[in-house]
Parts: sequence; C-alpha cells; structure tokens
Amino acid sequence: MSDPLTIFDLDETLISGDSGLIWNEFLVQQGIITNPDFLQEDRRLMALYALGELDMQAYLHFVMGPISQLPCAEIDRLAELCVTERILPRLYPQAKSMLADLQTQKIDTLMISATVSFLVEKVAKKLAFKDAMGIDLVVENGCYSAQISGTATYRSGKVKRLKQWLAEQPTVFAPIDFYTDSINDLPLCLHVDNPTMVNPCAQLKKQAQRYQWPILAW
Repeated sequence: MSDPLTIFDLDETLISGDSGLIWNEFLVQQGIITNPDFLQEDRRLMALYALGELDMQAYLHFVMGPISQLPCAEIDRLAELCVTERILPRLYPQAKSMLADLQTQKIDTLMISATVSFLVEKVAKKLAFKDAMGIDLVVENGCYSAQISGTATYRSGKVKRLKQWLAEQPTVFAPIDFYTDSINDLPLCLHVDNPTMVNPCAQLKKQAQRYQWPILAW
C-alpha cells in the first residue's frame, strides 16, 4: 500500500511574490537593513534566479550579510512576524482552496522551496503542511551564517533532498504530485509522477508544452 503525496514550491506558486524578497523588504522597513542600494541589488539577483542563472551561495552571502550578527532567536521572531503580516496574506485563493481540499482528503503535503528554512518552515507550519524543506544555514555563535548546511533545496538539490526525505518516512508515497512556477524546478518536475505548472515562467511553460504538463493560472 502507498499513500499519495502533494509537493508545492512556495514563491510565485502558493503566494503571489517571492518570500525572500518580501522578507528583505520587511527588514529594510524595520530599519534593520540600511543600505539604500540593497533592495535594488536583491531584485537584480532575483531576476537571475527567474532565469535559472543565480549563484545561490553568492546570493546567500549578500542577503545574510546584514543580519549575520543577529541571534537566531531574534531572526526567528522577526521571521514569524513577517510570515504572518506580509507573506501569508499573499496566498493565492486557489492555493488556499486546494490545500483545504487536500487536508479534507487526508493527503499529505510537503513544501520544498529554495528560500531559507527559517522562513519556509514557518509558512508551512501555518498552512498545516506535513513537512517542509528550505535551504538550511550553518549556525555559528548562535547566529545564522550565509553558509549552506547540507544540500541546498535548489535545482537538482530539491530532487536529492526529496529522495532523502522519502527514505526516512515510514510511509511509501505514490503517486507524487508537484506544483511549481519556476524553471529551476525542472529536475523535480521530471522526477515526480505528476507535475503541474502554476503561472509558469516562459522557460518552464515551454517545457510544459513539450511534456504536455497541465498549466494553471492562479
């Protein structure tokens, strides 16, 4: 016997926007990041992400640098506030309805995002996901560093992390569905049983047409 599993990307799939960018805007508004050019550079880097060309480690050095001296407890407090006030209100109505239906059917849900774990896990918990994976960061002297711990949930790293997670579960999951918007998730789309595109970027839309994957407009 096996149970179905539904996996979701987070940014631009479940929510309208990028949670990392929303978080950085929040930190600027809170006066924690004061560099006047920070958000402009953040948007430039996120444009590279959208094209599938972002150097994730370099990006993390940039975004974590200004907050690397804040204790994990303070980051977690701020992240909780940001998720509640800024990120969850951006949940697509269709996503909210689908998640409710999956919970009614008792189908397990898993979130896998290329955003840092301290944001992803908080979003997933509030949306009642079974589990969540984001980019884990090494903790140094009680603070989150920019260094990636283990395998980043980015591109093919999502497939590797999913395989590890599945191997640790007492349940055999099948079929596995996956919802995403990003060309960075093509490896995972090719790995799962049933990929579905949500507002796909131009590159992913071409792949969806090639493989005849369903496309949703949320």
